[in-house]
Amino acid sequence: MNAPFSPEALTALRAELASGARPLFIDGVFGPAAAGATIDVIDPATGDVFATAACGDADDIDRAVQAARRAFDGGAWPATTPAMRARLMNRLADLIEAHGERIALTESLDNGMPFMMAKFGGVMGASEQLRYNAGWATKITGETVTPSAPGEWHAFSRREPVGVVGAIVPWNFPFVMAVAKIAPALAAGCTVVLKPAEQTPLSAVILAELIAEAGFPAGVVNIVNGYGQTAGAALVDHPLVDKITFTGSTSVGKAIVRAATGNLKRVTLELGGKSPVVIFADADLDKAIPAAAMGIFGNAGQICAAGSRLFVHDSVYDRVVEGIVARAGSLRVGNGQAPGTEMGPLVSQVQCDRVMGYIASGADEGATVACGGQRVEGPGYFVQPTVLTGTMAGMKVVDEEIFGPVLCVMRFGEDDIDSIAAAANEGSYGLSSSIWTRDMSNGLRLANRLKAGTVRINGGGGVDPALPLGGFKQSGWGRENGRAGVEAFTELKSVTVAL
Repeated sequence: MNAPFSPEALTALRAELASGARPLFIDGVFGPAAAGATIDVIDPATGDVFATAACGDADDIDRAVQAARRAFDGGAWPATTPAMRARLMNRLADLIEAHGERIALTESLDNGMPFMMAKFGGVMGASEQLRYNAGWATKITGETVTPSAPGEWHAFSRREPVGVVGAIVPWNFPFVMAVAKIAPALAAGCTVVLKPAEQTPLSAVILAELIAEAGFPAGVVNIVNGYGQTAGAALVDHPLVDKITFTGSTSVGKAIVRAATGNLKRVTLELGGKSPVVIFADADLDKAIPAAAMGIFGNAGQICAAGSRLFVHDSVYDRVVEGIVARAGSLRVGNGQAPGTEMGPLVSQVQCDRVMGYIASGADEGATVACGGQRVEGPGYFVQPTVLTGTMAGMKVVDEEIFGPVLCVMRFGEDDIDSIAAAANEGSYGLSSSIWTRDMSNGLRLANRLKAGTVRINGGGGVDPALPLGGFKQSGWGRENGRAGVEAFTELKSVTVAL
């Protein structure tokens, strides 16, 4: 259920957003795009334009990169101690929490997600990302090494910030994803140019306001809204950018890899997923059924780690499907700011058409629509929570990422761990997975065989800043979060001294 928020705050926010285009933030200064272009921002719950944002292009990206380069190469930022970086990051976390209602309402309007998801998954998740990574700022170390070469040597390694980071984030969790990119980069001592998704540009402007209020030096974080094919491509191509960190589709990730060869930028990619959920006969179904349902219907299925392929043991198949169908039917689908909304709209008309196309494809290939399968009548980009049975590998709905509230259900018979693993591992993705069983031996044996960056057994939390996040196969390169996520923003240098 949605927690109450101030109706006056929503009214004031709408008035603010309608008052003029949200600016870019470059070198500590807010302003319009150089060419004066803007982006219309559409409320996915209504289909109406409710705000505009400055639309940067290659010239704006160049200005932002030049500012980030200056801030990294000299001036206040390289002179800022790790402890001071940590204090600035914690100050920003405090400000995010203090402005939580405004941020969450902006996110709900912009993306369509329920207010409570925006508040706890977005605002609180962002502040936790900052606090966790702030702790690493003073703990990035190298090591002393005993050389294998003859003679007397003193040898050690050190980690240094990689430099200017281009961060490109998606539209499904705009605010927390932006912070999750910025936080480890700042902890490592890098400077950043952030390019938000063009569908959801608004909360990044609030982030810029709070970064300025927190006292970060000019140029350390720059935020340029714009389209991927112009602003995003210019950021990836720019020769003064040392690293790109990207979350989004696998197809765009591959394009970034090709573009990054110009100066061999370091690249971290968190890409698509088609995550399997396995429910064994002995699973606690009272927990597994609602978890499997919300693992695909949460945020209208617009989650890269959504559990979109469900494998269920024959003996509990009917009960599981019946339970998930019942949960789908009871979900309150509606405007993200409406009290009690559990699932909001898809982000855009394009995404809505894409999801409906996949549902039609599944039916054409022989799947049964157990529930849903239609658009919700009325304005906005709402699609009913949908369960498809009779699905199998080879169908587009099973093999390809849909990024919508569509669950493909398959059954298995014997508890043959190797066969289950083979079915779960089929396909080109390997981001996340879930297992439900009371037999920890079976659970761990299957976990060892799954080709996925994350495996959850009998539940577990969402994204944890302390746990590495990333994918196998075409779900990405590298890891975010944890020690690995911070070290991804460093270069490792070896130093030897002849004694």
